[in-house]
Amino acid sequence: MLTYSSMSLAEDAPKEIKIATEGAYAPWNFTNANGKLDGLEIDLANDLCARMKIKCTIIAQDWDGLIPSLTVGKFDVIMASMFITPKRLETIDFTKPYSVDPSGFAVAKDSDLGKIGASSARFKLEDQAATAAEIEKLKPLLKGKVVGVQAATSNLEFLKKYFGDTIEIREYKTIEQHDLDLAAGRIDAVFAQQTALAAALAKPDLADYTIAGPGFVGGVFGLGTGAGLRKSDTKLKEMFNTAIDAAIADGTIKRLSEKWTGIDVTPVK
Repeated sequence: MLTYSSMSLAEDAPKEIKIATEGAYAPWNFTNANGKLDGLEIDLANDLCARMKIKCTIIAQDWDGLIPSLTVGKFDVIMASMFITPKRLETIDFTKPYSVDPSGFAVAKDSDLGKIGASSARFKLEDQAATAAEIEKLKPLLKGKVVGVQAATSNLEFLKKYFGDTIEIREYKTIEQHDLDLAAGRIDAVFAQQTALAAALAKPDLADYTIAGPGFVGGVFGLGTGAGLRKSDTKLKEMFNTAIDAAIADGTIKRLSEKWTGIDVTPVK
């Protein structure tokens, strides 16, 4: 594994690193039927490592332990659909974004919000007037509803900030847990990245549910999704950024995102 002495002091290019992912956020990263890590970020991690000509070992780590474990050196990089936010940048560093994926709601098709259906609209939280107007339209449709969300995420921050006075928020350790409760009728909606919602709703037990309303980006969601690194590992960050640029330029990220999510989540400059 990468060491502080080889990277932080000598700034040598590493020959081998460990990349951590959650392994529980399909289609970005998950454990498949064969017990192996799979998904968009697994494919992308392997592609980036090949471009950098370094050996990478990909391991699973619980979401709430990703940043603490990175900082103490358990592994070297996080690729776990983690948004680049000012709060996280206080503790760790990030590469440039390798995707931008809006977050939104999934609800029953016959609910007030479900009857409206999905919208292609994307609201940047920095546009406060437009966002506020859209939130006010959604609040009556969600009033009193129980909404599931993964704990310790930007999605949770968003719900607390914009809907905390309207809905009951129920936190879950993984998205699989809130998907199960949604299917069982124990909650009314979930809030997550729209690509993860689309993957969940493709399952037979969620056939009566749909993505509804617009997507939200920016603000608490940060600049997009990037790979997390220790602040001291500047050479590794440089290598990743070069590889990400190349993967964007030759269409690899577009191809992988369409393969796994059905949409292109390539960052737009």
